Amino acid sequence: MSHDGSAYGLWVLVIFNSAIFIMFAFSFFKPATPRDWRTFSAFSAFIVALFAEMYGFPLTIYLLSGWLQTRYPNLDILSHNSGHLWSTLSGETGDPHFGVMHIASYIFLGYGFYLLSSAWNVLYHAQRNRLLATTGPYARIRHPQYVAFVLILFGFLLQWPTLLTLIMFPALLYMYGRLAITEETEMRAQFGDSYESYFQQTPRFFPRFDKAADADTTHQASG
Repeated sequence: MSHDGSAYGLWVLVIFNSAIFIMFAFSFFKPATPRDWRTFSAFSAFIVALFAEMYGFPLTIYLLSGWLQTRYPNLDILSHNSGHLWSTLSGETGDPHFGVMHIASYIFLGYGFYLLSSAWNVLYHAQRNRLLATTGPYARIRHPQYVAFVLILFGFLLQWPTLLTLIMFPALLYMYGRLAITEETEMRAQFGDSYESYFQQTPRFFPRFDKAADADTTHQASG
């Protein structure tokens, strides 16, 4: 079966898109410590793996080609649209860029980058003044930057899933979880009772949306 032009082997696009998103995240995150660089390096590896399959070599499509051609005999597996596997597997018709999954991915990506930027702004000023970051996103959760990275990665998975990134995603979740615990140990040693009080009032990753949480947020922001 013929396909609609050269959808892959576009390594210039791999480099360009990877660089754009990595630099964009770098401008918001600004890694400074070895832990920051581990966090950012893992994110960057995911981005490179994603775009390498999106525009370079479609490893996932290649490995699934026999099954895809059997199940979808009229599918042009070498077209770019076929790489949007969620749309293909769900039987969506039309341009996948306007499908439900793709639109949802934009929401996760947009909010993820917004949260990353907001959290960095709070953390930057807190570190300059040698204070504990407890306002803005930090009034809701203890690790908004890690959550932001996860939202961005999940957004990309909704847009273009690959076998490699699907394997990397839970590994990155585990790594960010371990880094968060390590960070909490360091903060407890640095800030003592102040951090312990913040620790008890503020969830690690999942914010509370109740009256008690709102009261805690107001107290933290004013303090």
